[in-house]
Amino acid sequence: MTDFASHFLLSAAVFAGAFVSGLAGFAFSAVAGAILLHVFQPLEAVPLMMACSVGVQAVNLWALRKSIEWRESLALIIGGLVGIPIAVYLLHNADTRTFRIGFGLLVALYAGYTLFRPALTYFRQMESRGRNILVGFGGGLIGGLTAMPGALPTVWCDMHGMSKSRQRGLVQPFIAAMQIFALSLILSRHDLSLKVLFDFAISLPALVAGTALGIWMFRSVNEMTFRRIILIMLLLSGLSLVI
Repeated sequence: MTDFASHFLLSAAVFAGAFVSGLAGFAFSAVAGAILLHVFQPLEAVPLMMACSVGVQAVNLWALRKSIEWRESLALIIGGLVGIPIAVYLLHNADTRTFRIGFGLLVALYAGYTLFRPALTYFRQMESRGRNILVGFGGGLIGGLTAMPGALPTVWCDMHGMSKSRQRGLVQPFIAAMQIFALSLILSRHDLSLKVLFDFAISLPALVAGTALGIWMFRSVNEMTFRRIILIMLLLSGLSLVI
């Protein structure tokens, strides 16, 4: 593959992943990885996707800063920071393939059922820091095993019928913190190669453009449309783990 073709596919993958992440708040790696993992070696693609995903989350946090719920999200983050090291240990000492498939199946079944059920029934809102810490712990643990840290908190928010602004304001800082922590763990074990840094620099225009377009779409869609988008992304992300 020529350098031009490689750079074009890189920009296209990053733009698509950034657009979806700007719109839904998550799923950058699920979308971009579908292309990047066929173009680059995993040792290059994975840290590149993580670096790009952190960049997308930074743009998201800045654009949505007025709706970010830092206090509530802090409880999620504390729980997640405890869950990730446990996930890293399990990855190195146990076979986690069955868990990933099982979790993906549960997420896909929940999203599919919720997407097509005729009536919506939400749980009563429960303001509890302990609950948020527990959900964050599960999100960090699952995220470390499946690269989907936002799946569990997003499902939890959907089950409680949160508005799109509150959901993004609660989950967005959590996802950003988990990705930064995970990237720091990788950097503590391996240095980023110059090629990864070069590819990241090349992808920046596509990253910013895709994220900006996704955020614009997020602000334009109504609550029901946003919810359907979230459920579709959860369905596809869950199926990607199963397949």
